[in-house]
Amino acid sequence: MDATSRNLLKLDGQVLERGAVRYTPAGIPVIEFRLQHESEQMEGGGKRKVDCEIACVALGPLANLLSGMTAGSLCSATGFIAAKSLRNRSLVLHVTAIEFKEGI
Repeated sequence: MDATSRNLLKLDGQVLERGAVRYTPAGIPVIEFRLQHESEQMEGGGKRKVDCEIACVALGPLANLLSGMTAGSLCSATGFIAAKSLRNRSLVLHVTAIEFKEGI
């Protein structure tokens, strides 16, 4: 696998919870939140109900923007997925762009 392999996710959902803005040792703002997604998708010729939650993180100016969002906000988050850490391989959506369906 090379560095140009595709890793892009766009997910509509509702913010379940949001942490406080914190800062990396380099002074970069970071915010973590959870997004819940519900939909019906086509799979194998039939409809499948999908209901899932994903941990999300945003850094830099986007983190400061997201500090104003509240639980229940509807949004469309775009970014890439990565392991939470070297020891914790759980997936996290690293949000690089977000569009709110309701104002924040």
